[in-house]
This record gives sequence, C-alpha cells and structure tokens, in this order.
Amino acid sequence: MNASAFTAAVLEAHNLVVRAGTTTLVDGVSLTLRPGELVGIVGPNGAGKTTLLRAIMGYTPLQTGTVHLEQRVWQDWSARERAVRLAYLAQGQQVHWPLPVRQVVALGRLPHGDAATTGGKVRVEQAMVQTHSQTLAERNVQTLSGGERARVLLARALATHSRVLLADEPLAALDPAHQIQIMELLLHMARQGQAVAVVLHDLTLAARFCQRVCVLDRGRLVADGAPSTVLDDALLEAVFGLEVRRWGQGEAACLVPWAVAAAHDRSL
Repeated sequence: MNASAFTAAVLEAHNLVVRAGTTTLVDGVSLTLRPGELVGIVGPNGAGKTTLLRAIMGYTPLQTGTVHLEQRVWQDWSARERAVRLAYLAQGQQVHWPLPVRQVVALGRLPHGDAATTGGKVRVEQAMVQTHSQTLAERNVQTLSGGERARVLLARALATHSRVLLADEPLAALDPAHQIQIMELLLHMARQGQAVAVVLHDLTLAARFCQRVCVLDRGRLVADGAPSTVLDDALLEAVFGLEVRRWGQGEAACLVPWAVAAAHDRSL
C-alpha cells in the first residue's frame, strides 16, 4: 500500500452532485487527495471529469456535497488563502494579453504577493526549468504553439508551490516526449509531498505513472484504486469499450488500448 494512504487528506470532496437542468453531470462523487499521491482521473468523454474539478474549485454550483481543504470547509477560506494552497490548471486555458512568458509564469506567485522578490523569482525560474519552458522566457506568450503554451501555463501553476495541484488534461497539446516529461514531473512533485490530481485520456500514461486512478462514467465514480487493480479488462470494456494489450510486470507494466471491444464496435 502507498505510504500516502496513511497520511491525512489535504482535500476531501464528499458526495458532490452537479446538475444542468434535468441532466446530472456529477452524481454523488467523493474524492480524497493526500500529500504524496499522483491521482489520475480518467473516463470517457462526457463522464464528468472537468465538471468534477470545477465543482471542487467552486466554479460550478453544487446541488449537494461539501469540499474540505486542510480539514476546513472550502467556503471558510478566503480566495487568497485558497489560491496559496490549491493551484488549478484548467483545460484549454488561454492567455489574452501579449505578455512575456516569464511574466505569465510569475502570475502563479500573485497569491503570495512576492513575484518581485528574490524568493518569488526563484520559484518562477524553477517552474520554467521543470516544464522545459525556460528558453521561452522572453517570448510573447501569444506567439507560442499550443504545446509550448501548455507547458507555460503548467509552469504558472507550479510556480504557486501549492499543497494541491488539480490539472485538467495538461498533456492534451503536447508531443509524446513532453507528455512523458510532464508525467515524470507530476509524479516527482507528488513524491516531494504535494497532492496532485490530473485528468487524463491516455490510459497508458495513467497506468504507468499514477499511484491511484479514479474512473468516472456517466457522472459516477465507478472505481478508485491502484491502476493494476482498477484497470482490469472487465472495467476497460464496460466503461471505455476497449480491448487492451499488456506487457511487463510491476512498475514496468504497460497497458495499451488495442481495439474497440466487439460489443461497442460502431462503423464510422
């Protein structure tokens, strides 16, 4: 068992329900994040992954449920206090001002109010190095490719140096090498004591790097545990409609989506 399982939770979401009209988007989901864990949140399109993160952040109204950060109700923290403790990287986030990359990354220090100090500048530089974006430091962020911008926005989140990081599809615009580098970075951050949750579509990377995976389907949490236990053939067929191939053992295990399961096959 992961040692983090014995560590007090830093973020707890209990029985979250989100509706849009008569449609239930998140249906009674509970999620606990502990320091030292990299948690992958996976599920098919429309499963409720992004809505879950937005509900935790308070951006999407809850019908029922509570969120606790460091054992305090979410609403009891001020906006600045929350921003110091929890960094959120939204899906497909844009930058609407022609700022140099270094200034964009420095926005991650705003909750601390130290972006212009030596300590704040060190955090900004560290975040750019970690995301391999230091060579872009003087570039206008609006001139970057999608993959470059994704790394810069992740750097901004890392610069906050928060206890919790929620990242919604941070790999979406990245090439395979950068995807692996970012997953290695997120795992390293978790091992350094941060609680990290990342929404992923790549089951291969989730199985390889995440210590826990939470599987959502139609708004419900249908599995939560170690990838080797949770991502079995029955679940992958039932939730994702996939057949997979597996190689290796233990930490070297590799799961690769291989074919659409016969029961889910649809001609295009």
